[in-house]
Amino acid sequence: MGKRTLSVALLATAMMTVAGCSGGGSADAGETAAAPVDPDGVSGDITVLTNRTDLVEDGTMEKYAAEFNKTYPEVKVEFEGLTDYEGEVKIRMNTEDYGDVLLIPSAVAKGDYPKFFAPLGDTSTMKATYRFTDKTDVEGRTYGIATFGTANGLVYNKALWKKAGITDWPTSTDQFLADLKAVKDKTGATPYYTNFKDGWPLESPWTNSVGSVGCYARAHDELAETDQPWAEGNDLHTLDTLLHDIVHEKLSEKDPATTNWESSKTLLAKGEVGSMVLGSWAVNQMRDAAEQAGHDPDDIGFMPLPAQKDGTFCSTLVSDYQQAVNIHSDHKEAARAWIDWFTEESGYAAKEGGVSALKSEGMPTTLQDYVDNDVTLIERSAARTAEVDAIDNASEIGLNKPDYRKKLIDIARGAVDGSLEGYFDELNKRWSEARRLAGS
Repeated sequence: MGKRTLSVALLATAMMTVAGCSGGGSADAGETAAAPVDPDGVSGDITVLTNRTDLVEDGTMEKYAAEFNKTYPEVKVEFEGLTDYEGEVKIRMNTEDYGDVLLIPSAVAKGDYPKFFAPLGDTSTMKATYRFTDKTDVEGRTYGIATFGTANGLVYNKALWKKAGITDWPTSTDQFLADLKAVKDKTGATPYYTNFKDGWPLESPWTNSVGSVGCYARAHDELAETDQPWAEGNDLHTLDTLLHDIVHEKLSEKDPATTNWESSKTLLAKGEVGSMVLGSWAVNQMRDAAEQAGHDPDDIGFMPLPAQKDGTFCSTLVSDYQQAVNIHSDHKEAARAWIDWFTEESGYAAKEGGVSALKSEGMPTTLQDYVDNDVTLIERSAARTAEVDAIDNASEIGLNKPDYRKKLIDIARGAVDGSLEGYFDELNKRWSEARRLAGS
């Protein structure tokens, strides 16, 4: 897959209502897509919409369906892979025809979930079994189950860092910068790669790390409560200062305008690039790139952000897309059967290197280094995401868009006038004004 799936789900603001959608669904309002009790009694044809066009085209999804049919032989599953998933589904949701199972588009405001999706059960019950239920909880009911979760941190080339004489994870941003300088001086490799041109690696991989620095699950929620997210001591201040300093100290690629995501995987795999802030979903992609380039996949490691709380590393754990049932579906039981099977039996999350939505499942091999080194995983609260997104939208900063961090990089490399402190003052001012407009 060319890009990560996680931040695709954040490309549009979660506060936008799908344009022109009436919502409809009044006849089915409140009908729960309950988990089937007896597989033998479940039947019907269902359509599953997915952004994974690659898995549809190479037959992987059909293989999943064949396995599913061993348990549910009377359910026929068809897949529609959509290249522009967000855009196409947004349009289709003006009608009742948007599949039986779909990934919840980020363009649907959380409060509107009951208009478009059938509830899957009471959150108070489901949260005992599933991670990330607050992501789709509306008034005590859950409307989607995550395909998987991802932890945040740095994908890095262990062999390269060892060559530079570094064997321990940095515990502070100053130590991390010193390590990057060692990589540059002792190996000649590019210590850090911003992926500036593609843009999306400047979005959610960094913003999703809010909470990692302070080891606090509600750090993102509390952006709705502060006028100064970029004040010293806050996670955004630490994270964005780190990015600025990496570039300012010439520890990233020479020309950000020419970066390329696909090429960067090979560069890191071959030890020509040292590290990138990404989600844990990227580890397997980097290992695949290493194998294809004739290098050892085990050279690819994953480390937490360079910060500790009381001597402990922390990493936020966030939800990817969530599967939901169309409220207009004529086969809700079959649709729910697919979601449950895909979550519990398919092995999809593990194959993607993601954290299963099932609390009973352990961590994937991509996070073995975290397990071995007692990194604390913080399931980041999404209870106030709608409020944070409303403020962000009004401020026109774009926490989940690349532009504000692109400007940060341009300031750091001297491509535009300004200073880090001045930029943070500007961002804080815009945020505080937006909060007042939003009535927070």
